[in-house]
Amino acid sequence: MPSTREIRRRIRSVKNITQITKAMQMVASSKMRRAQERVQESRPYADQLRELVSRLASAGSEDIGEGAVLMKQRPVRNIGIVLLTPDRGLCGALPSNINRKAASTALEEQNKLPQHPGINYVAVGRKGRDFIVRTQQNLLAEFTNYGDKPSLTDASAIAQVAKDAFLRGEADVVYLVYAKFINTVTQQPIAVQLLPVQPPETEGKRETTEYIYEPSASEIFQALLPRYVDVQVYQALLETIASFQSAQMVAMKNATDSGNELIQDLTLTYNKARQAAITTQILEVIAGAEAL
Repeated sequence: MPSTREIRRRIRSVKNITQITKAMQMVASSKMRRAQERVQESRPYADQLRELVSRLASAGSEDIGEGAVLMKQRPVRNIGIVLLTPDRGLCGALPSNINRKAASTALEEQNKLPQHPGINYVAVGRKGRDFIVRTQQNLLAEFTNYGDKPSLTDASAIAQVAKDAFLRGEADVVYLVYAKFINTVTQQPIAVQLLPVQPPETEGKRETTEYIYEPSASEIFQALLPRYVDVQVYQALLETIASFQSAQMVAMKNATDSGNELIQDLTLTYNKARQAAITTQILEVIAGAEAL
């Protein structure tokens, strides 16, 4: 059994660590609420834009094909993956789950095609960048330190790299891999096709209202496509940040609870060791008295 001095030293160490994790939990909780608010506020805009793109695609479907280069389908020889991960750790298994989803998506897409196309990555976040470098994958570009409040300009820069790779033929299909924020304890890694753009299908009953577009629906649609891609990347950034803050808060809470439990166990061990030492001293005094 360790000495009482060693146990006291370990109790102090665990208490110091618990104070740090408690502070990080409170900071993450505050940031998490703001990140959740930004996600909730951006989702209606993204949904409305998605509905508008779907409506324009159906309205101008007869003359939209050749003009929209971002919708052009071609044989898949190279696959691009925009991988969005946190910059920092201490958030549980979230970065590993996102990286695992990216690897499984790449493997599934390769197995679908007989020629096994190459995989090119665009890393957004240090955790994804480190995973790509560690696994020796081809890295087209990297974006780090995007902070807790990324702007649409940041998302446009990321989307522009993906669009340039698609237009140059470095990627015939581009997937966006990120963690979708469900709630505080649930973050789901998902992969969605970013390029070529696939207009979302309208859900429910088809609208009977006819709109008059000026200029034509096809021209508006082609002008709106780059914005649609930028908004998809921006929404994924917000979802990733909200997922990171939530995962970090839960991880720090679990660490704090585990630290408190460890302190209780160490305190019990310390009391037992102290009681054993006192008992030994009493026995030694009694034995000495009997010897005299």
